[in-house]
Amino acid sequence: MGILETERKTTGWAARDPSGFLSPYTYSLRNTGPEDVFIKVMYCGICHTDIHQAKNDLGMSNYPMVPGHEVVGEVVEVGSDVTDFACGEIVGVGCLVGCCRSCRPCNTDREQYCPKKIWSYNDVYTDGNPTQGGFAGSMVVDQKFVVKIPDGMAPEQVAPLLCAGITVYSPLNHFGLTASGLRGGVLGLGGVGHMGVKIAKAMGHRVTVISSSDKKKVEALEHLGADEYLVSSDAEGMQKAAESLDYIIDTVPVFHPLEPYLSLLTLDGKLILTGVINTPLQFLTPLLMLGRKEITGSFIGSMKETEEMLAFCKEKDLTSMIEVVKMDYINTAMDRLEKNDVRYRFVVDVAGSKIDP
Repeated sequence: MGILETERKTTGWAARDPSGFLSPYTYSLRNTGPEDVFIKVMYCGICHTDIHQAKNDLGMSNYPMVPGHEVVGEVVEVGSDVTDFACGEIVGVGCLVGCCRSCRPCNTDREQYCPKKIWSYNDVYTDGNPTQGGFAGSMVVDQKFVVKIPDGMAPEQVAPLLCAGITVYSPLNHFGLTASGLRGGVLGLGGVGHMGVKIAKAMGHRVTVISSSDKKKVEALEHLGADEYLVSSDAEGMQKAAESLDYIIDTVPVFHPLEPYLSLLTLDGKLILTGVINTPLQFLTPLLMLGRKEITGSFIGSMKETEEMLAFCKEKDLTSMIEVVKMDYINTAMDRLEKNDVRYRFVVDVAGSKIDP
């Protein structure tokens, strides 16, 4: 179809101040163009980053702000230059909606590291309009940042894969940690962590879940299929597990010491940070030097990796474990998520909710 010229409005649930409280907010969608896809939102996952942003924990929030970056929806209309998507298809949108397309990361399919990347919300698009996220009825997104959902995958199950799933898949892929037989650790069993266990197990890894208590032991071992469970405060258990892991995916989004987990890594082992933390972390250098260990980080994944991750999850029949809620439950869900009271990801049924003021 041609360029989408009619101005459209939609209603989302927005934070107005650092309290993070969300309420209905009607706004105009940005101008659309020939490479844009107009999407009716069906489902949107809730990520811990949404809390950080809504409450200005990172000191960079702009209001009013409609969060949500794990978006699954139906294509309603496409621009004249859109070649990969058609009306009626189910698609996904993740953390980004724009990039410069000319820097080194952009030219090597790593646009998530573009210095001029545009976030799905709490950012400004190239036309000067603010970006708003998936806690809303619809979105307009550049086709580069839209991904097809493979046939047969339940849209509500797919939503968390667009952030939590790719956040785990990308570092395993990038650092060459995909071979069967590796020994991996997953620190923190939340939205990202539970996908870490599932994806690593599907790759044939022996997986150890590391947590601050034994509350999730049964879930980790029996429901998610982890091979081992470590409580970080159990000195004897941690000592027995010393130098046993090839990598650890650290998903914890709050301050925590690194030394106990570095001791679990074997020679050349990697501690991969994926949680957003706004306070400095500390460690002792001999823990790295004496085992040539690495502390590194990873941020979501590229669009190419997202396509690969979805295909992998389809092939391995991997789904996220979710609790589906309506939009009017969003503030309660955010409060519960902050208290880690969800197994393991909230997904908002946007299309099935009344979101008008």
